[in-house]
Amino acid sequence: MKPRIQPYISPENYHSLKAMAKRPGLSESVIVDRALTAYRAGEADNKREAAINRRLDRLTRQFGRIERDNLVLAETLATFVHYFLTVTPPVPANQVEAARAKGDLRFDLFVRQVAEALRSGQRILQNAVEDVTEEASGFDGESASERMGEVRADA
Repeated sequence: MKPRIQPYISPENYHSLKAMAKRPGLSESVIVDRALTAYRAGEADNKREAAINRRLDRLTRQFGRIERDNLVLAETLATFVHYFLTVTPPVPANQVEAARAKGDLRFDLFVRQVAEALRSGQRILQNAVEDVTEEASGFDGESASERMGEVRADA
């Protein structure tokens, strides 16, 4: 047996309920029961939507960091290339092979240093940016890595 309730509703809802209950196969109880079921389903949808929105917000923040990091990387590379092209003198024709060999050795060393930095977790660029950021903002007792850790912890 279904429980009986006697809720109070507004006069507008009462007249709507009476009008809907005149349809064949519908009663006031069926209409109210279906309305409560739909309301509960909507709450579950709202919870799911809120979870999706939180995840999308987190992804948006992550993409923002990726975009910022890529901008820093591109600017760093552009600055280095500009500097390199500005300060590197042309190589005389008789020293081209020796310069290429020396360049190959330097490049191999560079690749090994990058691989070691990635293996060890040390980030030269991140450390340099933190140093510059701390110098620019003044030392307030909290390092940039601690501030970045707080930002990443809530992501």
